[in-house]
Amino acid sequence: MSELRRAQRLVINAPAIVESIGQGPMHLHPNLAAVFRRVQADATTIGKRFPAVVRDLSTNGAFISAPPLPLLSRVAVKFDVKSIGAIDAVGWVLWQRAEDCELPMPTGTVSLPKGFGVLFESIPLEIRSAIAALEIGRAHV
Repeated sequence: MSELRRAQRLVINAPAIVESIGQGPMHLHPNLAAVFRRVQADATTIGKRFPAVVRDLSTNGAFISAPPLPLLSRVAVKFDVKSIGAIDAVGWVLWQRAEDCELPMPTGTVSLPKGFGVLFESIPLEIRSAIAALEIGRAHV
């Protein structure tokens, strides 16, 4: 498969806790409210908290293997990466794989688990830098 992502992915297998958190209300001046548009987070699963597994990670986001959340869910994700430590991130579900999937490849079959892709909204800069350093290290191995 060709790689079209902007950031290289690190393959990991990190147990995680995911919580659907939604987004807080915005209070805008009436003049701004009349012209302001914002993507609204899916609110159907707010408060849902469950174990999951982070399968791959980049500076921009992660793939989380778990029953998929609705698109545009806003989530808090907590997990550990051995060479980085504890990671607490907030992100948005931008895609989902509803079921496990098998893909034929020239060298055999690739199994892809169900789950969802999260684009990070908020992750500490030092964590993002540590992920980038690991990406660079693996790219030169």
